[in-house]
Amino acid sequence: MILVNGQNPLLLVNIPPPEMPVLQYLYGMMQEQYPKIYFYRRLVQAKLFIDTHYAESIDLDNIANEACFSKFHFIRQFKSIYRKTPHQYLIAVRMEKARELLKKGHPVTDTCYAVGFESVSTFSGLFKRLTGLSPSLYLAQQQQLKERIRQSPFSYVPGCFAHQKGWLQE
Repeated sequence: MILVNGQNPLLLVNIPPPEMPVLQYLYGMMQEQYPKIYFYRRLVQAKLFIDTHYAESIDLDNIANEACFSKFHFIRQFKSIYRKTPHQYLIAVRMEKARELLKKGHPVTDTCYAVGFESVSTFSGLFKRLTGLSPSLYLAQQQQLKERIRQSPFSYVPGCFAHQKGWLQE
């Protein structure tokens, strides 16, 4: 028989001791896993808080309190899971909502305040840095695109799809 560090390798596997009932052993394993599940649930709860309250004036203290973490521990844990700090995630959510509103034709100022920014210049600068276009230029492009689609909708439909539906004339 081969021994590892003087012990049988089969005995190194986590097997409940013979005097411990199997259910009690499994319950102990579940107790070890519970803190991890609770921990992740609190981080997800904080992320959902951001998703829901992005338009409000929330800060790191609000978000960390929602997850019941100290703010410094919360930043580290959030970033390890989502690859962004809570503030970066909040900005990303706000920018995505701003793009949606601008696509619908909402004015830049209304969009700025609707997604939770307090300054139009800060919003515009950040929007341009992240998208490469100023909000007003983005809005103008979206309106031009809508107009072109309205004027010639079939130019935006793939030819194979139009042919399949019988929309193309032979």
